[in-house]
Amino acid sequence: MPERFGNWNTIYKNFNRWSEQGVWARVLEKVQSLTHQRGELDWVASIDSTIVRVHQHGATLRRDTGGSIELQEVRGGAA
Repeated sequence: MPERFGNWNTIYKNFNRWSEQGVWARVLEKVQSLTHQRGELDWVASIDSTIVRVHQHGATLRRDTGGSIELQEVRGGAA
């Protein structure tokens, strides 16, 4: 952290406190609202799987552990 921002621990504590109080969520809502009103908000998003990391045990997780139907293994022709 550059020195001009102050003590890293103070910054960390403030960031966490603001997160818990919902400050960052309100800032995001306000920025989204203003950019939407000006027609500058584009909700198109793309995720490139080459940068998505899997937990070291994620690749060996059993497929029949539950979760959404899209993630479950099809058994006997029925989902």
